Amino acid sequence: MSIAYRDGVPGDGAKIADLFRTSFIATFGHLYASEDLDTFLDGVTAEAFEAELADPEFVFRLAEDSGELAGFTKLGPDNLPGETLPSTIELYQLYVLEAWQGSGIARELMDRAIAEARRRGARHLTLTVYIDNHRARRFYERYGFEEVGKYVFMVGNHADDDRIMRLAL
Repeated sequence: MSIAYRDGVPGDGAKIADLFRTSFIATFGHLYASEDLDTFLDGVTAEAFEAELADPEFVFRLAEDSGELAGFTKLGPDNLPGETLPSTIELYQLYVLEAWQGSGIARELMDRAIAEARRRGARHLTLTVYIDNHRARRFYERYGFEEVGKYVFMVGNHADDDRIMRLAL
């Protein structure tokens, strides 16, 4: 395993969309009716990621193993409901494919996301996590993230019970 890290650039949208879909289905696919999952994934397109890759408000960090995308993060403007503290950035996504879980990629991606948020002048980093994704919750809690609210994450017509977590930087 030879992991290299780099910033996402225009042209990476298709492989980010593919990784997102693969990881989301592997982790959460069993929770949804197929029509809800299909509706949700229809919005996860290379074009949507390309638009964000071209937007300076968003920053992507990619982890590649011998050129194959193994994981990524996406940071951007805080868009969560409820109290928004000044100078807050949101970690929209942190995904690592199953074959690379436990390899340290998630830790490296999170460390970089926190460093990038600080570099951009943020004083807080927010994210959401599915209430029953205990592994992810423990991971975020080890970094000092604390639950600050509830969030309804829609997958088609299915409402997931997510939690908003925040880290003071």
